Amino acid sequence: MPEISLSEWNLFLTKHSAAHLLQSGEWGELKSAFGWEAVHIVEGETGAQILFRRLPLGFTFAYLPKGPVTTSTPGPGFWSAVNQACRSRRAVFLKVEPDGWEEQAQPSVFNMQAFVSSPQHIQPHSTLVIDLHGSEDEVFNRMKPKTRYNIRLAGRKEVVVHPLKDIESFYRVMTVTGQREEFHVHSQEYYRRAYELFYPKGMCELFAADFQGRMLATLMVFAHGKQAYYFYGASSDEERNRKATYPLQWEAIRWAHARGFEEYDMWGIPDEAKDIDEDEAEAREDGLWGVYRFKRGFGGSVKHAIPTMDQVYNPLLYKLYRWRFSGSGAD
Repeated sequence: MPEISLSEWNLFLTKHSAAHLLQSGEWGELKSAFGWEAVHIVEGETGAQILFRRLPLGFTFAYLPKGPVTTSTPGPGFWSAVNQACRSRRAVFLKVEPDGWEEQAQPSVFNMQAFVSSPQHIQPHSTLVIDLHGSEDEVFNRMKPKTRYNIRLAGRKEVVVHPLKDIESFYRVMTVTGQREEFHVHSQEYYRRAYELFYPKGMCELFAADFQGRMLATLMVFAHGKQAYYFYGASSDEERNRKATYPLQWEAIRWAHARGFEEYDMWGIPDEAKDIDEDEAEAREDGLWGVYRFKRGFGGSVKHAIPTMDQVYNPLLYKLYRWRFSGSGAD
């Protein structure tokens, strides 16, 4: 069976510079430290990092995020190897979230007779992607006027943005935002391990925005291949009129641009954004619409991921899963 080691997987990725961050060996190491098993499979020119999570009674859940990694349509030999790895670990099903956008013309990664369309996805299905081509001034000028104004306003209000190495302070602000906005926050050790894995390799930076020595906002930006990603960010309840999140996000974009990355993924907006006009988006106060308006201000194009698909190995337990998550969105 073509399962390979982590070092062999990292070597494989050197030939696939556009691979998504979630297929990086470092991401597999991170998830392996928190309850997952990362398995690497290569067959021909196609490979995948698959994550397995233990379930009760010896079963597992298998997850292939933003893959497989390939330059062509995966052949039957690849999917046969994937199925063997999943069955040997008693996976109830395999969830595949391909890397790519609905509007792109590209070969299918699926044998449609084996996979079924999934109602539930783990990563955000819709996002805003900022084009980093051109000069820094050009990137800045593609933003909305109000966002550019708020970036400058924060400077006048004495907000200072700087790199940060203090995970404890970062986590403290994350918990404030998590409680305020009611979203999931990982453990402090999770963020620490992520920083330790990615930062030494130039794949991550932590920034903070301060006012008179007090941290008002913080974010952790990641990068791999040709893309940078805004995964984690938070702001305190203090001095919100100083607009600290605006220069903070701009500094992360500048960091990605200076290192030659081509795109900056804002990582998640409401799926309904494609179906409503600007006036309605401006008026919405429920859910993540405030976050959407903030992200939208930095420019970028709305993107929708290729639909999620499931490969079923245990139909009875999978039926229970479909019932449990019927109508749900992203975790």
